[in-house]
Amino acid sequence: MRKTYIIAEAGVNHNGDIELAKELVDIAVNAKADAVKFQTFKTENVISIRAPKAEYQVKTTGSEESQFEMVKKLELSFTEFKELKAYCDKRSIKFLSTPFDFESADFLIDELDLQIIKIPSGEITNAPLINHIARKSSKIILSTGMSTLSEVEAALAVIAFGFLRRDETPTTEAFKAAFISQEGQRLLKERVTLLHCTTEYPAPVQDVNLLAMITMRNAFGLQVGYSDHTEGIAVPIAAVAFGATIIEKHITYDKQAEGPDHKASLSPEELIHMVEGIRQVELAKGSGIKIPSESELKNLNIARKSIVARKEIREGEAFTVENLSIKRPGKGISPFQYWDLLMKTATRDFDKDEGISLL
Repeated sequence: MRKTYIIAEAGVNHNGDIELAKELVDIAVNAKADAVKFQTFKTENVISIRAPKAEYQVKTTGSEESQFEMVKKLELSFTEFKELKAYCDKRSIKFLSTPFDFESADFLIDELDLQIIKIPSGEITNAPLINHIARKSSKIILSTGMSTLSEVEAALAVIAFGFLRRDETPTTEAFKAAFISQEGQRLLKERVTLLHCTTEYPAPVQDVNLLAMITMRNAFGLQVGYSDHTEGIAVPIAAVAFGATIIEKHITYDKQAEGPDHKASLSPEELIHMVEGIRQVELAKGSGIKIPSESELKNLNIARKSIVARKEIREGEAFTVENLSIKRPGKGISPFQYWDLLMKTATRDFDKDEGISLL
């Protein structure tokens, strides 16, 4: 059984404070998540000073400041990320972070030696950044919020091109050629997981469309997972039953804390319950082979029935619908042989409710 990889998404819920970031690491460790993920960026490289806030950001942080000003306050330095990575190593949990610009990608891959890079939904059309990451990283998790199937394919084509590290100039045709190549497909299957996602905070349950995760798995033959922004833990647990190999969920130390993402995040207690629920679903999925489980075998004869005498039957008497019945327990002749018995006679005497035998 493949274990679901659970990522506790700390994101920017540290509010720019390294000590709060470490607290989020502790929360992830306590819940037994497999990894804790942050977001690495230089605000000047990512957001225009003219960029408006998203609607949910206005609701959670107000409209007085710009998106640039809001995000700048949530930025951690590269030095702080080194400290945070060391703290994760000390706590024995995988450190992950999403880069939003070239400089941050180089830092995570070259200096922190991250083997897995998560490309967020908002960057799925950022072909130059995707190509840069693919040329340098070992494995990629690609989030697909707000995307059509064709946009996912276009991003995968860029990744395939980057994996192949061809010297030719990146072009749309070169991307397509890499995508359809045998080697490109092999590398994608070995090194890419797609995350289905609904990019809204919180995401309405009716907009989740979990079946799209299966659509992507069937379309591209890749491992799929789910990055969840709904309230509560029901949907990510359900995603595991649908075959998600990775679950990503935002976490916080306090849902009422200031910042854009806290209200749509899990509390420490909710994270514990989500991890426990996912592990239970993994066990419940089983092998898929339809056979009795070991635990139910002891109940088989008790719950099933066999053919018994409806009343006293004397040796040599014919078995009939009037003198045969079907009752518990199931230790005797199976009811499947009921009609066969109607063509036979008793080889000995049977008392009422005694199991029929032909010996």
